[in-house]
Amino acid sequence: MNLIERDQQLAELDRLGAQARAGRGQIVLVTGPVGCGRTALLQAAAERLAAGGMLPLHASCVEGERLLPGGVVSQLWHGITMSREDGERFIELLGTLAARGAEPAASATVDAELLRVLHTLCLWLHQLAAARPLVLLIDDIGDADHVSVALLRYLIRRSRYSRILIVLTDPQDSGPGHPALLAELHRQPHVHRMSVAPLGSAGTAAFVADRLGSADPATGADYHGATGGNPLLLSALAGARPDTEAYGRAVVTCLSRAGSAGREVIGALAVLGDHAGTVALPSMVDTDAAVVTRTVQSFEAAGLLADGVFRHAAARAAVLADLPPTMRADLHLTAANQLHEAGAPATAVAAQLLAADRPAPAWSAPVLVAAAEHELAADRGDEAVAYLQAALRAQPDPRRAAAIRARLCQAEWELNPISAARHLGSCVSDLVQDRLDRRDGVDLVRHLLWDGRTGEAGTALDVIRARERRPDSSVTPESRHLEVWLSATFPALARRHPAGGGPSGPPPAQPVVAAQLDPWLPSAATLSDLLSRGRGRDGVEQAHQVLRDLQLGRHTGWAHEATLAAFGTLLQADQVEAAAVWSQRLTPPRPDARPTLWSAVLGAARAEVALHRGELAEAAEHATAALTVIPPRSWGVAVGLPLASAALAEARLGRPDAAAARLAQPVPEAMFSSRYGPLYLFARGQLHLATRHHHAALADFLSCGEQIRGWGLDTAGMVPWRAGAAEAWLRLGDRDQARRLISGQLSRPGRDSGRSRGTALRLLALTGPAAQRLPMLLESLELLEECGDRYEQAQTLAALANAYHALDDDRRARMIFRRSLYLARLCGAEPLQRELLSLGDVLGDSPAPDGMTSALSTLTTSERRVAALAAIGYTNREIASKLYVTASTVEQHLTRVYRKLNVKHRRDLPLDLTRRAIRMSAV
Repeated sequence: MNLIERDQQLAELDRLGAQARAGRGQIVLVTGPVGCGRTALLQAAAERLAAGGMLPLHASCVEGERLLPGGVVSQLWHGITMSREDGERFIELLGTLAARGAEPAASATVDAELLRVLHTLCLWLHQLAAARPLVLLIDDIGDADHVSVALLRYLIRRSRYSRILIVLTDPQDSGPGHPALLAELHRQPHVHRMSVAPLGSAGTAAFVADRLGSADPATGADYHGATGGNPLLLSALAGARPDTEAYGRAVVTCLSRAGSAGREVIGALAVLGDHAGTVALPSMVDTDAAVVTRTVQSFEAAGLLADGVFRHAAARAAVLADLPPTMRADLHLTAANQLHEAGAPATAVAAQLLAADRPAPAWSAPVLVAAAEHELAADRGDEAVAYLQAALRAQPDPRRAAAIRARLCQAEWELNPISAARHLGSCVSDLVQDRLDRRDGVDLVRHLLWDGRTGEAGTALDVIRARERRPDSSVTPESRHLEVWLSATFPALARRHPAGGGPSGPPPAQPVVAAQLDPWLPSAATLSDLLSRGRGRDGVEQAHQVLRDLQLGRHTGWAHEATLAAFGTLLQADQVEAAAVWSQRLTPPRPDARPTLWSAVLGAARAEVALHRGELAEAAEHATAALTVIPPRSWGVAVGLPLASAALAEARLGRPDAAAARLAQPVPEAMFSSRYGPLYLFARGQLHLATRHHHAALADFLSCGEQIRGWGLDTAGMVPWRAGAAEAWLRLGDRDQARRLISGQLSRPGRDSGRSRGTALRLLALTGPAAQRLPMLLESLELLEECGDRYEQAQTLAALANAYHALDDDRRARMIFRRSLYLARLCGAEPLQRELLSLGDVLGDSPAPDGMTSALSTLTTSERRVAALAAIGYTNREIASKLYVTASTVEQHLTRVYRKLNVKHRRDLPLDLTRRAIRMSAV
């Protein structure tokens, strides 16, 4: 056996073995920390001494076998070959020894029979040693039974002039576990002490090199840092790969040698973890301070600890897992109390309380709430929920418990509204019994409405409003903003705010402490109000500010409503590109964390932005993601937003079955009482148009209008239901009805939305004769180009191409048709593409013939880029701007293109080039 850094000890044992063989008996006590190789040294010595002619007799002591009389003696005698008669005699002697007792010195009189038995057994060993020198190897002598210790003491006193070498091992912390034996060893002159210690840096490097074949000093240093050179830990860790499970088992093996008191001390260190220096360790355990100090020193000597801290995380985890559940729970509760008294952070105290897995004491409720707030600020919602749940169980006061329950409801709602729904009934009861403050009541109303519980929301609103009518009360800012938000989101439940009392009026008479007002509520209310009244442009700056703040602040409370309102404001004000930029800048906090409601809301906003840009595939993708991050049930009434975006995108992409599947999902009935209902109905109407169910589409659009007008919000700001109904009337052949509806839309507030006006002008143009369409279509195109909606642009261009064809101007019609087809392909709008291709056949604009297809392959990359943009109608100056070249360069490229393709004008360029333009769309 090759032992590292043990040559000196082995050489000393060889020397003492030689003296024993010469008739001068020797005794060796080997001490050392747990796991440092005492047993390995014993085994190596046995092999070497056996090779020198000695007979090794082995025994290993175990704490649990202390009550087995003569257990160690029996192990020693197993190595002796005996006849049947001798075996029976040995058993008889051992039985007598066990029956007479093991401590004759403790008696006032000498037990002659006991001394006779001890003398007989020792004489037997001396006779054996005369024939062949003996080496008695006893591991962990401190755990030997008293009967065997009595024999060993008797033998030690009579072994000085024998051919016997006795090698004992024991931990270094307290010496042998038998005081009488320890005293005997101190008295005898032929007793030698020997120690083993953890490997040094060089020894560790040699060990690792032997196991891993790596001589890299850095590797050796890493392993030494993790194990302190403890051979047992090194054996576990330095395998074919770092095995932390084996390392943990090795640590538990070491811990098993610490005794119950030592185990509790090390367990306390594991429980305290990084806060071990905050609390005095003796205050954690029910044992003497000297035992605490000795235990820590012992484990530091063994390499498990460094400055009172575990060297490896797996060590702490293994110790915690090995602790009896009751002891572990007691230690966690004690640690929580001690850390609290020492002024440790609330999160440190709360973590201990939670780990105890027992009811937390009443004093801990405020600490747990403080810890939850800290975790919420760090976007660790799961931890915050766990702390709040523990705080709720620990709080005996009903009013304070109600406040904790409301906070728990909010925290769970941010993760997944479904999980928070179970608290809503209790929170309503708390509000009715006057246990909740107004801010919690306002948040409760939002949660109830989100979950579609309009009846309970009405009850909560009645309580809040009744409180404000009390003589000693007044309308708070929270209530004012809630009423404004309700008027835009759930109009049927709103109590119209007094003139001048809305967000644009004077500040409230009684100022409120800033911490009591959710910072997102005023923005959510103001922007929602502006949106519902078609005044998005008035809120653009505030929308930008909200989105800037969202990058810095925590996305809780009313932040979700403020987010949707901010994006809606930008889109209504035709700030589509700005909205697109913000949708990319805003990312869910902690990408490694599990998805939350904020992630889903952001996905829904991105879907809306993509729809307004004509990016249909991206819109469907983002809407699907929003419905996947949290299930549709968790979306509550707001599910109408991502469902509408997904269905509208799928319908325009030419996937009506997918769109219908989205709209076939169950939705809360209360959704149709909210602003999300018209969005849903509008998307369903668009799907009916795409599938040629024109009467069904008309019914949905008119239902939108009836609902919106019933709320007193008949503007173009919520959904352009008149445009949808007009398109349905046009498909049904009733131009008069379509013209009436579109004229009504153009005359109402909300005209500042270029997208809505552009769409309306296109439809209005289609109600009149071809000769009168061009001005309206050109204005529509200009507005839609400014707002960046490529899908609506494609539709207007298609109508414009038809108009020019009706006026026999096929040259312009073909050029505009190509731009329309290009945009339709860019959007992925398959139905629109099919419609345009039929127009292309009428205009004679078809794919290039085979001869021209081969000629296309002769174009250079630069020529293809220029020709592709020219084919869809861009002027030379526009092409130069897009490709960052001069107009002269564009003209030269086109000249060469015309020559190679044998055409004279850009209108003769083949339709195939539009595909090239689509691939260049990022330019």
